[in-house]
Amino acid sequence: MSKTRFLLPKENSTAYQKIAELDQIGKTGSISESLQELIKIYASQLNGCVFCIDMHSKDALSKGETLQRVIGLVAWEEAVFYTAEERVVLAFTKEITLIHHGGVSDKTYQELQQYYNEKEIGELLVLIGTINLYNRIGITTLLQPKID
Repeated sequence: MSKTRFLLPKENSTAYQKIAELDQIGKTGSISESLQELIKIYASQLNGCVFCIDMHSKDALSKGETLQRVIGLVAWEEAVFYTAEERVVLAFTKEITLIHHGGVSDKTYQELQQYYNEKEIGELLVLIGTINLYNRIGITTLLQPKID
């Protein structure tokens, strides 16, 4: 196991504060807390950020999300316990997180428009972009969660 390289909030507090402000914008939008946590967990799984997976899984559970839905995120496409709305948001999350695989498809975007207006899609984009930035920080610095 690797040791954390450095803590960005300590070494560059100004930059980290700006990221936290962006994160706060996402938290105050119209997207439910539960869906926000599912987005954060799933993007973190795709990126392999153990710190964020740990933190957001615990946050989701503390906010009433079920263990089954948290664990099942890694295979959401096969699971029956996500709504159609959640499924398209998870597809959107995957396509943004893995943007180098062809971007966001017209199919996903059109399905997303069935549930969200452009302002709300923008909120989702900011949420997904922010967690991807946090993942890159966590992975680069080898940030580790505390062992329970």
